[in-house]
Amino acid sequence: MKVVKGLQDENLNQESTEKQSSFIKMKKFQFVMLLFIIVFLSAGITTFALAFGDEKAVSVGNETSRSEFDKLYTAFDTLKNGYFQEVEDNTLINGAINGMLESLDDPYSDYMDVEEAKNFHESISSSFEGIGAEITEQEGSIVIVSPLKGSPAEKAGLKPNDVVLSVDGESIQGMSSTEAVLLIRGEKGSTVELAIQRPGTTEPITFPIVRDTIPIETVYGEMIDDEIAKVQITSFSEKTGQELVETLNTLQAEGMKGLVLDLRQNPGGLLDQAILISSLFVPEGEILFQIEDREGNREAMQSTAQENTDMPLVVVIDQGSASASEILAGAVQESADVPLVGQKSFGKGTVQRAQDFSDGSNMKFTTEKWLTPEGNWIHKKGIQPDYEVALPEYASLPYVSPDLELKLSSSSTQVQSAQKMLAALDIDPGRTDGFFDEQTETAVKEFQKSAQLEETGILTGQTTLKLMEELRALIDQNDTQILKATELLKEKLNS
Repeated sequence: MKVVKGLQDENLNQESTEKQSSFIKMKKFQFVMLLFIIVFLSAGITTFALAFGDEKAVSVGNETSRSEFDKLYTAFDTLKNGYFQEVEDNTLINGAINGMLESLDDPYSDYMDVEEAKNFHESISSSFEGIGAEITEQEGSIVIVSPLKGSPAEKAGLKPNDVVLSVDGESIQGMSSTEAVLLIRGEKGSTVELAIQRPGTTEPITFPIVRDTIPIETVYGEMIDDEIAKVQITSFSEKTGQELVETLNTLQAEGMKGLVLDLRQNPGGLLDQAILISSLFVPEGEILFQIEDREGNREAMQSTAQENTDMPLVVVIDQGSASASEILAGAVQESADVPLVGQKSFGKGTVQRAQDFSDGSNMKFTTEKWLTPEGNWIHKKGIQPDYEVALPEYASLPYVSPDLELKLSSSSTQVQSAQKMLAALDIDPGRTDGFFDEQTETAVKEFQKSAQLEETGILTGQTTLKLMEELRALIDQNDTQILKATELLKEKLNS
């Protein structure tokens, strides 16, 4: 029997775009007369104000019922008529909306102009062009939540919690995440240079990254051995649920009897997909998570699937697992007794909705908290795994730029990172303090010989790229988190 037959279509709350509108019905004649009166009065007031004083230039709207807008109208009219250059209405209106959202001091609520809204919609569709990294704004800084699997960002070496200081030399401190995205994204084949401050390092690291088309393929599956499969979900996009079903059915046909579900560096995505996927692993009727509104009212979201897989499961998370991936992790941990392995998750416990405006711009704002089945709010705390397992130290080594020429007498954090990479590959550099001496030069020559490269003793270009490639292969081979998850599954299968 297949793992699952399919996913039910539900009319569920989600983080995807929801168009909302409101209107007041009015007879046509009354409406026309009202407009005439407003225009007549506005023209008279404008003439009087401009001629005789500094009072508000234009009176807009029904101030008797919406007096809270007095200050806003005054600011709009004053700038419109008194600023030393002509100002477009839309510029002021967009700025006012953006200011309202910024005043919430919520990194997940922001205003997107037409171009930014277009990028937002692309991020949950089939593909887009950029570097493939999920970012967020934290206390005025832009932080990497997670690079997408196989993306230029991942290949370049970006890591969760990296702080982006500048893009192509332009500081992005104080920018919103949508503003930063506009600078980072660009045409396929073009290069963007990011200056990164990595936790634990003192000097910024420069990452030149060639942009590419980023396909939104979100599910990757493979058999680890004859019985155990690993499935990685990289984000929750429009078709993630169906991709997962197809992948699970394929793997079961190949002999899968136990499953490692890898949610590491998954920044989240669509809420409806998190509900559908969680329902595959949580029995029908059990709570997946709870929604809490600003009055404290709670609504429990329950598993909707009538058919679940009873296959032994272990879920792997890390500090890059956020939002929808945390909903899934919390659901299986608390409602299905599925063990979590890895490191504490990111900690995003709020739900956002997006509202389109008629001009194509968009407003994304937080509407509720979400809580785990047992009522825990993991916001800024994260989910603690049942088995805390760190990756080897060399898995978090800083990126070494292949454009640099590291050679005898060089001294930098880049040299230090390269020395630690060589040591991880069992090639002794003599020291790992960042000074390139004769022993380090000998180690580089030894590596170049084993990689069939010219033995110059200089670390640059192809030598650097090959060094990082072999380190990534070592990390995959010695993935301590996946190894622990596999060990737990084998215990279940043999019990």
